[in-house]
Amino acid sequence: MARAWLSLGANIGDPRGQLVEAVSRLDAHADITVVQQSSVLTTKPWGKTDQPDFANMALAIETSLAPIDLLDAVLGIERAMGRVRKEVWGPRLIDIDIIAYEGVRMKSERLTLPHPYAHERDFVLVPLGEIVEDVTALVAPTD
Repeated sequence: MARAWLSLGANIGDPRGQLVEAVSRLDAHADITVVQQSSVLTTKPWGKTDQPDFANMALAIETSLAPIDLLDAVLGIERAMGRVRKEVWGPRLIDIDIIAYEGVRMKSERLTLPHPYAHERDFVLVPLGEIVEDVTALVAPTD
């Protein structure tokens, strides 16, 4: 089992309720176990600012899935919860990003680890800091 860290966010519908549902769905997945979760932080939107505030949190999970398979699993949970990708940085029912995956640094068309912008975003860093000792090392960009 490998450890991975996820960032979750939502800002339409019932954002806090959707975070709870996403955590439950992740933990119910046969190959994913939620081992730690941060508190929920309310943040202003980033990128596209004319939308409601976000509820954000971070999770540490253990998984037997390889990084790309984990990506497919979280995207499947997003779709099952009703997420439709319409615009970059736009409003969303749920967003689940893989921030880092233990021992993996990679850059592919589908996935970059650690997440390429995590080190720039307080809505990722603050909740992650509640569950990770050295956030800076975890999210240091891939060269």
